[in-house]
Order: sequence, then structure tokens, then C-alpha cells
Amino acid sequence: MSNFAQKHTKITTFYLLTREQPNMIKELELHSRWKKAVLVIPLLATEFTEEENRPVFERILKELQDATYLSHIIFGLDMATEEEARELAELIRRYDLRNCIIQHNDGPGFSELYNKLSEAGFGLHVRGKGRNMFMSFGIALALGAQSVGLIDADIRTFKCDQLNRLFYPVQVLNYQFSKAYYARLKNGQFYGRVKRLLLDPLLIALKRKFTETKEEKILRMVDFLLNFNYQLSGEVVFDAGLLKRMHFAMNWGVEIFTLIEVYRKATNIAQVEISHEPFDHKHQPVSADNREKGLYKMAVDITTTLLSSLVIEEGMEISDHFIRDLTVTYLNVADNLIKMYSDNAAFCGLDYDPNLEEWMVHEVFKDALLYAGDILISPYRLSDRFISFVAGHEEFQPYVKQGILKTISDVARRSSQQLFETPQTVSWERVIRKLPNIMFELVDVIEAEKRRLLN
Repeated sequence: MSNFAQKHTKITTFYLLTREQPNMIKELELHSRWKKAVLVIPLLATEFTEEENRPVFERILKELQDATYLSHIIFGLDMATEEEARELAELIRRYDLRNCIIQHNDGPGFSELYNKLSEAGFGLHVRGKGRNMFMSFGIALALGAQSVGLIDADIRTFKCDQLNRLFYPVQVLNYQFSKAYYARLKNGQFYGRVKRLLLDPLLIALKRKFTETKEEKILRMVDFLLNFNYQLSGEVVFDAGLLKRMHFAMNWGVEIFTLIEVYRKATNIAQVEISHEPFDHKHQPVSADNREKGLYKMAVDITTTLLSSLVIEEGMEISDHFIRDLTVTYLNVADNLIKMYSDNAAFCGLDYDPNLEEWMVHEVFKDALLYAGDILISPYRLSDRFISFVAGHEEFQPYVKQGILKTISDVARRSSQQLFETPQTVSWERVIRKLPNIMFELVDVIEAEKRRLLN
């Protein structure tokens, strides 16, 4: 059968072929006797204080009652007052969840830890999901976790058996990394717009370009990313050994950056179909007129993260011509994919608006791609103009003979690499080398926070 197909030697695809697997929870519990599994849930206070979000979050808490193989659940609470932290603690008690940790990032203990890490040069003064996740992973490692999972707090259709399937390859089968995939459907309509209309056609466009030039190093990474059914899913599980070495992006490019890190650092990788049913969580607005919000911002961050990784690590050369050519190819691919989505929707009896999808491609994602390219190639433009100016005036010839043009090129190359660098956390491996006692300090803060909020 075609749905058994394995298409990449580095990625095992786990298909959900039956609705019940009665032995799965037993095996997870058995392995948890000697292999700690920890779940991380990053969240803002609005996930449980706003009326429309609270039922979603409470559903997740209720389902987690059945995840008996988890040794700890870490709630990475950001942008919350003391009162809101205590409200979360009350919710946890109401659902009788044991061994929970509230990582109150604005509380006294964790604020002090962030300051210490920033003073040590680890750049954790920038708030956001990346910083929040980084601290949660440090807590998990300090607790002796060997499998660490991550889910979002806005999954409207969450069920515990989805989490079981996600943990199984790492916890039981000893994979280094597991990533979820599922169908993004709501009210009979396709979602997953950034994946379908930006990332996939962009990766296919890159594959077309570099197949022609036979640049194998770049093609290997692009092919790896294309073999994931849903690259932008936020539900993942790490083996602790891999997690210690991982860096995480501190912008909307976090999921694609994580896959690129996994490509470089892991050898045993799984993608797991975790749900037969449509999977739904909060949808971002398009924000077509604002590059700093919604899907527009997400598209810019994903594109810059992907292209900068290909430039820095895989040696891809970038220029105005490259970006223009890539954009034309991207549009062609995206238009072809829209026809395929339209046909698939008709086949399944779903609602589909190809005009809206074309508008998103041509008016939002195309502009995001061009804007991201503009960000990335600006150092090249500046240095090229400077070199042309210097080389075109006799007054500079003595300096040209002394090597000023090479100096300009070298400085431009270094500055471009700095600009290309995606904002990211350091690895916990590096933190531990520099601050050998940091794990003990984390445990002290955890215990203090438990007494303050949950006892």
C-alpha cells in the first residue's frame, strides 16, 4: 500500500493506520520507569484568562490527566502577573495534575536566572517564545529528562492519544527527534496557509534552481525539508542528548530553524501522523498591510531563516538576480499547487477559494519573499557600489594597489554573515560549559517556585 511508503533514508514516517493501539500507553508507562519523559507547554496568560481561550486550555489540562507516563509537565508562563500565575496554579490543582512546574518568567526566581544568563553573554534579554522554550528545556534537563516534548497551548482539538503517538518514537523506539503532522482543516476549508502557499512552493523553487546547477549540498537540505509533511507544526519531542546541542530561533522561523538544526545534528528522525481527525489551533490574521504582524511577519521570518541558513552553512550565493529569479519560479510553482489544492478540495467536497489563495501568494507572500531578499542582500549592494565607486576614480588607485578592494570585500563578507545570522538561543551544552552550576541553580529556583505557587 502506498501509505506505507518511506521516502527518505534519514526520516521515518509513522502513518496512523489504525484508530486504536491499546499497547501504546502500556509501553510508554513501562519505558518511563527508567526513562523520564517531560512535557513543555509555553503559554501566555491570555491562554487561560481570556474567555474564548480558556475552554481550549482547560480541555488540554483535562486530556493531560491520562498522560500518566510523564514525570513532569512544565508550563512556561510568559507575560503574566503574580495573580495570573496563581490563577494558573489553581487551574492545575482543579484538574489534579501532578508533578507540574509553573515557570513564571516574570517571577523573582526566573527573572534572576534570565539576568544571570544575559550577563554571561547568552543574549536572553529579548523576550518571546524562543527564550521561553529555552528556559523550559533547561528545566527539563535539570530534572533529568531523557525525552522532552513540546506542544502549544492553543490546540482546539487536542487529545491525549495524539501526545502518546508523538512521544512513542523517542520514548520507546529511541529516535532522537519526533515531529507531528496532521490535516489542517476547519469548517470544511484548508488551513496551513504559510506551509502550503509559501514554504512548500519556495522549497520546490529552490530544488528546481539547484537541480539545474547540480549543487548537491544545498539540494540535500532542501530535499530533507520537503520530505516533512508539515514542516511548521509546533508539536515535537527531543531526545535529551540532541536537545542539549540544539539552538532555537527567537522569531517566527522557530519551526523551520529547528528542522535545519535537526538536519545537522540528528541521524534518527521521525515524523508522526498524530490524528485521524482535522487538527485545529489558533489562526493568525494575514496582516497584508503590516510586515510586523500575522502571516506577513511569519512569512518574512521563515524566508530569512531558510535562506540565511542556506547561505551560511551550505554556501549558497545570493544576489538581486537570484532573488528575482527565485521569486518568478516560486510564483509559477505556487500557481500550479493552487490548481492541485482546488482539485483536491473538489474531490473531497470541501470549500475552496482559489482567488483568495492566489491573492495571498501574489500580494502577501511574494512581497514577503522580496522583502526578505532585500534584507539579506543589502550588504552586498552596499559593498558592490562602494567597490565600483573606488575602482572608478583615479584618486583611489594608490589604495587599490595596496589592496583596499579586497579589504572592502572581506569586511562585507563578515558583515553579511552577521546580518544573516538568525536571532537564536545558545545550546544548553554551551551554557553548562560556561556556568557549571547552572543546573543546580535551576533546581533551586524550581523548588522555590513550587513552594510559592503550587504547595
